[in-house]
Amino acid sequence: MPVTTRTVRPADGEIRLDRWFHRHFPQLTQGALQKMLRTGQIRVDGQRAEANTRLLPGQAIRVPPMPEGQAPLAEPKPVDPREAAALERLVIYRDDSIIALDKPQGMAVQGGPGIAKHLDGMLDALRFGNEDRPRLVHRLDRDTTGVLVLARSPAAASRLASAFRGRDAQKTYWAIVVGRPHPLEGRISMPLAKHAGGHGERVVPSDAKDAAHAVTLYRTIDTAQKQAALLEFTPLTGRTHQLRVHAASALKCPILGDGKYGGAAAHPDGFGDRALHLHARALRLPHPEGGMVELAAPLPPHMKDTFTFLGFDKPRTPPCRRVR
Repeated sequence: MPVTTRTVRPADGEIRLDRWFHRHFPQLTQGALQKMLRTGQIRVDGQRAEANTRLLPGQAIRVPPMPEGQAPLAEPKPVDPREAAALERLVIYRDDSIIALDKPQGMAVQGGPGIAKHLDGMLDALRFGNEDRPRLVHRLDRDTTGVLVLARSPAAASRLASAFRGRDAQKTYWAIVVGRPHPLEGRISMPLAKHAGGHGERVVPSDAKDAAHAVTLYRTIDTAQKQAALLEFTPLTGRTHQLRVHAASALKCPILGDGKYGGAAAHPDGFGDRALHLHARALRLPHPEGGMVELAAPLPPHMKDTFTFLGFDKPRTPPCRRVR
């Protein structure tokens, strides 16, 4: 097989590069793939890439000669019935095209180094009699809670991925931050870049030419004097850890529990729960079959407790619905 160039299809958008290769070349072992990546034989849009590089529809992948034959593939492990039942309880909306989950804190959406259990590996439990396995069309950080959407068919996945890529998906996040922002509402425009350091990869503010444009709208919903505040974030771009970096670096108000970007300031005395207080509260986006779908997730238990501790009013969660 000669060197070829493949274009990423819409149905393959947002997946990791290593998963793309395993999907299209199941005979390729993980070791062989890693060697091709290390030696630069695999490239995305002409640039070297890593196994965890996220692909976008339309990107060009350089594919080196592939080995012949089939690699010994492990049979997918069936989902434990108790875990399957727990996943079903996370469903907050379902129709013929999409499933929406209320993702809990600590659940990894996809696999990676050191991650043995993740949502992507258990999606067979959410077929609900459908022939197609549900597909991820966007993602949330492991410790971020809230609305997560799955597509129930390749066609739905393509349309939903296009909505997220084209900024037609309106995302609303709630976060409890340490301190009180000034001003109480505004627009953050702070370019971001990934930085590899001694404690792993981080996202940092950057003025470099290759830094990614990142814009977030925010407003203050409630405050506990100067101790803490409840903020609503509306990201206009979708960069990795965008809200966490913007809160800590632009507002100087780290998200409660975010030691990665807020350091010790993110864990003030008096707060018992050290979990990240960032919640994907609501999502409004075009439905694959027309109209719009409006989704909302209730507060997770640790944020409910903090609301009570700070004296914030507990909100009513609007019902999920499709608007034609």
